[in-house]
Amino acid sequence: MDEVFRALADASRRELLDRLFAQNGQSLNELCERLAKSGASMTRQAVSKHLAILEDANLIATVKHGREKLHYLNPVPINKIAERWIGKYERHRLSALAELKKGLEAKNE
Repeated sequence: MDEVFRALADASRRELLDRLFAQNGQSLNELCERLAKSGASMTRQAVSKHLAILEDANLIATVKHGREKLHYLNPVPINKIAERWIGKYERHRLSALAELKKGLEAKNE
């Protein structure tokens, strides 16, 4: 999980994940073109380096398609984080809201 947090700590890598979420299965060239159109200035080498870090953290998967390598978002590690960290805090909050609702309903009766 540490690798996932390290990978997500960088804004450029989060941008790449957002691009893959918007359109999965992009090549390096497609990602670079779309980043350039959005005004993000990142060299092809930098994008490639970021993709390697995301792949090492298992946040993306790659598939060879002819001479190109297509990149796909892997949401499983992010879901694990959500279940482990966010879900834990969300349950407490939802429980508190349910108790508040019960209390208010009992008061109104």
